[in-house]
Amino acid sequence: MVHPLPSLPLAQDADVPCLQSALETGNPQTGPSTSILKAPAGCVVPWHWHTAQEQLMVVAGEVIAEMTGHPPTLLEPGGFATMPGRMGHQFTCQGPQACVMFVAFNGVYDIQWGRALRDSAPRHQKNFQKTTTQAA
Repeated sequence: MVHPLPSLPLAQDADVPCLQSALETGNPQTGPSTSILKAPAGCVVPWHWHTAQEQLMVVAGEVIAEMTGHPPTLLEPGGFATMPGRMGHQFTCQGPQACVMFVAFNGVYDIQWGRALRDSAPRHQKNFQKTTTQAA
């Protein structure tokens, strides 16, 4: 499959109005998938987590990646982040241009809004704390 960026059918995200996405490969409802995301400068994808591992690669723009237990990190084109399942994270597109990113999940896609607290407890005993941050 070949998908030139200008031909992708980007759709507005239902939860984050400033975010657009298009599925590149896979089926997020049944297993692994890869999507492309586009966000204007200033767009914030607020704190959330997924059951599956997430990998993010920045193609254009500047993205501030924040993850539970890690300092905020600036990712420029070529920048890469991996979030284990259930790790809280948020992203902000900053700078003068739009951000374009690929995001891949190693399992079924789900999303829970708020910070997931990762600790030494077994996965089924972890506690999760919701924040009041909501998509605008």
